[in-house]
Amino acid sequence: MQETAEMANGKIAIVFSGQGAQYPGMGRGLYENSPAARDVFDKAERVRPGTSERIFFGSEAQLAETGNTQPCVFCVGLAAAAALREAGVEADILAGFSLGEIAALTFLGAVSFEDGLRLVCERAGLMREAAEGMDAGMMAVLKLPDGEVAAACAEFDSLYPVNFNSPNQVVVAGLKGELGLFERRVRELGGRAVPLKVGGAFHSPMMEGAAAAFSKALGAYEISRPGIPLYSNVTARPYGAGTDVKANLSKHICSPVLWRESVENMILDGAGTFIETGPGKTLSGLVSRISDKVRVYNAENTESLKKAVEGVTEGAA
Repeated sequence: MQETAEMANGKIAIVFSGQGAQYPGMGRGLYENSPAARDVFDKAERVRPGTSERIFFGSEAQLAETGNTQPCVFCVGLAAAAALREAGVEADILAGFSLGEIAALTFLGAVSFEDGLRLVCERAGLMREAAEGMDAGMMAVLKLPDGEVAAACAEFDSLYPVNFNSPNQVVVAGLKGELGLFERRVRELGGRAVPLKVGGAFHSPMMEGAAAAFSKALGAYEISRPGIPLYSNVTARPYGAGTDVKANLSKHICSPVLWRESVENMILDGAGTFIETGPGKTLSGLVSRISDKVRVYNAENTESLKKAVEGVTEGAA
């Protein structure tokens, strides 16, 4: 069946959601209906007590705190992926957006679940601390080519293009004082700028201190190279035989997310079906805008999980 599915629809790619996709009540249906997902949440409770309570019943404001957001989104993404595997859907290739890359490594067994969650918590704490020391934020720029956005950023002292998400969508990070001026510049160029609800200039050089600290923290963990292709946000290519996984994970904090290029490379390498695991449909929407030649699903609750499984199964028939 797997061979037939690949012939008809290409390889199955699972992509893990990142920070910003969270919402109150996420993951609760998975907990109630999937033993595999429930096991993920139960393991999280043993490592970080109170995590499930925050995921299922936390307010929007509580979930928006970086220290909560990252471990909560990490767990929901892994729970959804576990439920997919439980239903018989296996990934051929993977990727994760920002913190989702650690979820992907954990799902593949390159790092244990316990260590994966601890790493995410350490990462979140370091990024939060770095953000607290500056009045910074992020802004999505729409309707302008990547090059124009990068050139506009270069007109300012502390603005950086950090997430290359899809055609004509780039996220910029930097000091809030300059972001206000930048928004006017974007309008002059014919684009649209949308402020994001984040409290830091993530994936920019302003996170270099957090990246250095995370690099030191990674020394205490054992992380192996993934056994199937996992596409790095830093290089947009799979981790290869000579890749230093830890170096990539630390560099990732202060480097742009090359999401569009990653998805394009996954498609070139045979991906025909994408399933986003975790809260929301952000990555599903981005993949659909990157290519109209692939099938796209998301798995965040019982209903969407069922549709994804049915879609893959029907495609394999």
